[in-house]
Formats: sequence, structure tokens, C-alpha cells
Amino acid sequence: MNYFPLLMNIDYKKVVIVGGGHVARQKVEALLPTKAQLVLISPTVTETLQHFIDEGLVTWKEKVFEPADLDDAALIFAVTNDKEVNNAVEEATQHWQLLSRADAKGRVDFINPAVVRRGDFIVTVSTSGASPGLTRRIKMDLTEQFGNHYAQYVSFLKEARQRILQVYTGAEKTQILAELLDPQLLQWVEQNEKQKCEAWLQQRLGEQQ
Repeated sequence: MNYFPLLMNIDYKKVVIVGGGHVARQKVEALLPTKAQLVLISPTVTETLQHFIDEGLVTWKEKVFEPADLDDAALIFAVTNDKEVNNAVEEATQHWQLLSRADAKGRVDFINPAVVRRGDFIVTVSTSGASPGLTRRIKMDLTEQFGNHYAQYVSFLKEARQRILQVYTGAEKTQILAELLDPQLLQWVEQNEKQKCEAWLQQRLGEQQ
């Protein structure tokens, strides 16, 4: 199957996770950085999921699955270890709703790639389910390659780009946006010398004034 890579805005949309075990915990942890409305359907949950519930991050319906649980859901995860329950979730899923079955034994509208998240900087990797082990290995490599400083770096690039677009146009704009990717700027951020990045930007903007 040829999957289409996609980053989706699910803020304030209802996401239903049917299951309360290890895989459900993984899905919830992956979804927590968003502002999605997370609803967990399961008679029992893990200790970590209980913590998320107690913190008000997840709504837990302590019950067995019923089709009405999927009403208005944009994304649905069937992640129980019971094939019959997963089948029931699939049967209740409408054509306009997106379903992911952890057991991959039925309808799978999408899969979750491994994610390295540094603020607005997101790197994903997937083998389309062919080798989860390879996916995890590459994720570890990417985690080392792109350290936590990338969050500040991308934040600076975002702000700098907005300020540049207010001043420059045409070829000049293209040129300075290219200069913005000078490795020296990344190095300054990594060395916790972001003030040098700001000085660089002010100098470049000053040349236009």
C-alpha cells in the first residue's frame, strides 16, 4: 500500500481511542502535543493513562465499546487485543471518519509514523509497517541528529522570516531567506548564543532601511 504522507491539524477535533493498554498509551502520548479532544473507551486503563485522565488531559469512558462512542470523531484508533472489538469499531466507523487498527487486520485509513518533535520542527519516519524495528532505529538516529536546540532554531527562523518579508521583496527577499540558513546561525543557537542571531538579523534588516 502506498501511503500519502500528511501532517494533520486536529486541534479541537474529537479523537477516539478504543483500548486502555500499552498501545493506547502510545497513541495518547503521541496526541498530547495537539489540542485534540481525546476520548478513551475501555473498561480498564494503565497507570500512565490513569495519570493523564486525572490531569484532565483525556476523557475516559469506563465501559465496553458501543457504536455511539464514535459520534463526531475525526480520528479513531482501534487498539484493543480483542479482534472482535476491533471489528466492531471498524463496522461502526463511518466512511468520512479515519480509522487505524493496531492489529492491521481490517480497514486501515492511516498509520502513525515515528516522530521526532522539537517545537514546530517535526521529523517523521515510517516503513509503512514493513519493519517497525528499522523505524525505531532511524528515529533514534534522528533524535541524536536533531537535538533540543532545534526548537529554538526553528522558532528563530519563523520569526526572522516574518520580519524579512515585511522589509524585503523580489530577489532581495530570496537572497536573505537563503542567507538565513547559514550554518553559523544554527551553531549560535546550539551554543546558547541566540543574541548573536538577533544581531545578525538586525544588521541585515538595517541594510534595507
